[in-house]
Amino acid sequence: MSVKVRVCCRLVKTFRNNPLVPGRVGRRRSAERPAYDQAMSADPSGVVVVGAGIAGVACARELLRAGIPVQLRERGRVAGGRMASRRFDGRPADLGAAYLTVTDPDFAEVVREWQAAGLAREWTDTFVAYGADGRREIPGPIRWAAPRGLRSLVEHLAQDLPLVVNRLVLGVEPGPTVDGQKCAAAVLAMPGPQAALLLDPALEAATEAVRRQHWSPTLAAVLRFPTRRWTDFRGAFVNDHPLLGLVCDDGDRRGDGAPVLVAHTTPEFAARHLAQPTGAAPAVEAAVRDLLTLPDRAEHVHVHRWTYAKPVDGSDAGFHLDDDGIGLAGDVFGKPRVQTAWRSGRDLGRALAARLA
Repeated sequence: MSVKVRVCCRLVKTFRNNPLVPGRVGRRRSAERPAYDQAMSADPSGVVVVGAGIAGVACARELLRAGIPVQLRERGRVAGGRMASRRFDGRPADLGAAYLTVTDPDFAEVVREWQAAGLAREWTDTFVAYGADGRREIPGPIRWAAPRGLRSLVEHLAQDLPLVVNRLVLGVEPGPTVDGQKCAAAVLAMPGPQAALLLDPALEAATEAVRRQHWSPTLAAVLRFPTRRWTDFRGAFVNDHPLLGLVCDDGDRRGDGAPVLVAHTTPEFAARHLAQPTGAAPAVEAAVRDLLTLPDRAEHVHVHRWTYAKPVDGSDAGFHLDDDGIGLAGDVFGKPRVQTAWRSGRDLGRALAARLA
């Protein structure tokens, strides 16, 4: 039995002219550079949105709808942010958000569009909870899932946007400017500690706003077993456990019945393993097997590190927009939900469109 562990992490590079940085012109052949340079240039009358998670995508969509020039830049290979999914043996598994819920009428319209496109489906309104009193069912709101992974929902929203991937933004300065290019406004749709790395301290309002943010980490582990040997459940909240916080039946969530579980650890456990998350894989597997009384070892374990997984004590402001032309959006501006991130980006886009009209 071979257990494979891969830890996904990104390193922020600080060399502005490094030809190996993804998205820099040094990676392209000289014949491609004029068109590539043009694609990288911000319209000085437009908005640069940094981060193509659902908040950034929702913001860019509103700006585009209002006729405001916009460019969406993403350091990764694809859109999605913390609605991340990855394929294992051709099958997607969700590594970030586990599901989404809907209470906002406007977001409900978006979800219905996803459903009509075959991208989203109602999953369950019942989880189980494990605690000192054993296992019990917990009814709640309808949780929505995505057969192709939650990332597919963000990609669907971004399909008509001017999105540039593999684009590492290195600095946002007064003007505002993004990597030295003038724009009318800049939006940072990412966790505050990541935004802080980009912001010039002279942008005092935005710098203070991100400084006030606090985030907790988690490790997400995808575990593929030989067969489905667990008692029927959709998802499980694990209370007062030293290691596990949530376990989801990804085969049930995806609708294909695959023998795959996805476990999310507690922040405390994750914090102790951020430096070497590979070392956490055996403990996570053992905890899942013990919780669900599984006789078989996992055939494959994949660990994904989220240093900034969930905001702690977020603001109810909805979004941040200051006189320097810097906007911030995400689920830190409300309850940590997919819906919150979408609404934050949408509302920030509308506010910017009104300001720049």
